[in-house]
Amino acid sequence: MSLSHTAAEYMLSDALLPDPGGSRAKGLRLELPSDRLLKFITVGLPLFLVSLAFAQEFSAGSQISCFSPTNFTGKQSAYVDMACWDSLVHHGLDTEGHAVTKSLWALKVFPYSLLVVAVLMYLPYLLWRYAATPALHSDLLFIIDELDKSYNRSVRLVQHMRKVQQASAEPERFWEEYERARQERYFEFPLLERYLTCKQRAHSLVFIYILRNLLLLLFLAATCLYLVFLHLNIFFQDEFNCSIKTGLLQAEPHIPPLIPCKLVFFSIFQLISLSVGGIYVLLIPVVIYNALQLCQWDKGLLSVYEMLPAFDLLSRKMLTCPVNDLNVILLFLRANISKLTSFSRLNAVSALREATTNKEDIDTVVDFMTLLAGLETTKPKH
Repeated sequence: MSLSHTAAEYMLSDALLPDPGGSRAKGLRLELPSDRLLKFITVGLPLFLVSLAFAQEFSAGSQISCFSPTNFTGKQSAYVDMACWDSLVHHGLDTEGHAVTKSLWALKVFPYSLLVVAVLMYLPYLLWRYAATPALHSDLLFIIDELDKSYNRSVRLVQHMRKVQQASAEPERFWEEYERARQERYFEFPLLERYLTCKQRAHSLVFIYILRNLLLLLFLAATCLYLVFLHLNIFFQDEFNCSIKTGLLQAEPHIPPLIPCKLVFFSIFQLISLSVGGIYVLLIPVVIYNALQLCQWDKGLLSVYEMLPAFDLLSRKMLTCPVNDLNVILLFLRANISKLTSFSRLNAVSALREATTNKEDIDTVVDFMTLLAGLETTKPKH
């Protein structure tokens, strides 16, 4: 065997992708980076701020300070603080001088309402995890495995072509058979291409992904409206008049009708609400952008894999409306590009095809491998 033949065999053997050492299922990312960031902020931010509010409450004690009459004892003053914090009702007068009451009870439940907000923000993630992740996981495993196998099949095809061409007494007859096989699409990978085409007609994953973003958008908008309501109605009143002349104390003459009180941590609640509301408003465009990703194809990934023989989803214009499961799978393939070993190889081949002067000589990865194997001297030009 000549030195050139040996070198060509080593080139082709090195071009084959090694078998993955471990299970690919362990490292698959089943959430897009932007979705993971949204989950971290929308769920973690209210939990973090509420924990700070609770820690300050437990360390500082009462959140209210009432100005009891001077003749009240210490126990009576403590009772006034506790009774006014329990009621949180402001007694005042309207413009016509009539007595009116206004409940400030939302201030008491404000930290707990943020806990409810965190739970609501976690619901879209649970929907995606249990409704879409199992199907997406199996789709990604199959497609990644088939794409890498398709690349290896192309390299093994060139290895077989070399052996047949060396054993052939008529090189021109061999290349005629090769051209006819290309025209009749004998080198195509029907399982992979038809599977992707089937996913193009499915809409379960895209429906769940859009529903997830719509729910998240709805919860973000509802939280912002809730915080706006609190600011317009409650968060501008840190002082109120409290009445404790109820029950057994109603007939006591020495108890004043109204006692002025002040909320100690009112500014903390304002800061927390402004922080949550401001960041949630900034996240709304991010959610909208995630949903709008499905309105266009990620053609960069498929265009690289058109270097595989007869893999032409783009050139045959099979990509129609992008709102389908195939587009969702392409987004997650892009997020798991490190698991797709053949992508870097094919991307390099595509770059070499763009840089070469005779682009017609390199149509697929098979053509590129035949050039590496030294068959370009007898291969006909397309």
